[in-house]
Amino acid sequence: MHQGLRSPDAFVLRRCQILLASDRGQRPAQIAATLGCSSQAVRNALHAFAAQGIACLRSKSTRPKTLHTVWPRERDQDLRALLHQAPRTFGKPTSLWTLELAAEVSFAQGLTATRVTGEPIRATLQRLGIGWKRAKHWITSPDPGYARKQGGVTA
Repeated sequence: MHQGLRSPDAFVLRRCQILLASDRGQRPAQIAATLGCSSQAVRNALHAFAAQGIACLRSKSTRPKTLHTVWPRERDQDLRALLHQAPRTFGKPTSLWTLELAAEVSFAQGLTATRVTGEPIRATLQRLGIGWKRAKHWITSPDPGYARKQGGVTA
């Protein structure tokens, strides 16, 4: 334990400080106040030591144990097919797909069980190798009558 006090790893150092303070008879609240951490962190370290022994000095992975994907992989090609159609096909008032609109239509068409955001749609498109760029509304035409035509005014 005393060697751990010289460790370059902050996790090992903190755990050793906690365990040695506990060995001196200090309570978790006192240890927490001394070390500037929460008393729950102290209790977690003590419980880990009781369960694992000296092995508790090695930090564990912080990655989640299970990954819950929002977009079902078996629906990837359905999304590709959906985006090859115009949004107006699905009763939308625009001809440009947005990620949020694709998410909304995907849910309405039953591709997902719950309403998703645009991020799973973007990630799925990236996985499929499809680049996504937001539609730009500032594109203009060199046509002299472009503004008049866009405004819906007829001459």
